Amino acid sequence: MPLRSYERTVILGCVTTTFEVVAEPTRRRILDLLRERSRPVGELVEQVGTSQPLVSKHLRVLRDAGLVRVRQDAQRRWYELRPEPLAELDAWLAPYRRLWADSLDALERHLDEMPEEEP
Repeated sequence: MPLRSYERTVILGCVTTTFEVVAEPTRRRILDLLRERSRPVGELVEQVGTSQPLVSKHLRVLRDAGLVRVRQDAQRRWYELRPEPLAELDAWLAPYRRLWADSLDALERHLDEMPEEEP
C-alpha cells in the first residue's frame, strides 16, 4: 500500500519523510499536545518549554509535512493536528505490530508451559 505522506517532501532545503519529521522528540511533543486540542503558538511554547523561534521552526516542519494546519484568529495563530498522515503511518506499521504480537504470544505460551517453581 503506497503511503502519500511517506513520499519524500522538500522541507527547509532538504529531502525529508514523515518518519524523519516525527522522529524528532520536540515535534512528537508538539503532536501530543495538539492531539488533545488546537493550541496557539504561545501555549505550545509554554508547554514545550523552549524558545518561540525554535517552536515556530518545528511547527513549520510539521506544517510542511502535512501533519498540522494553521488558522489565523486576529493576532493569534492556532495549530491543529491533521491525523490523516499519521493514519497512513499506522496502516504501514500494522503488519509489524502483528509480528510483535505473534512473538509475544509465543513467549506467553512458552512461559505457560514452564514448570512452576516452589517459593
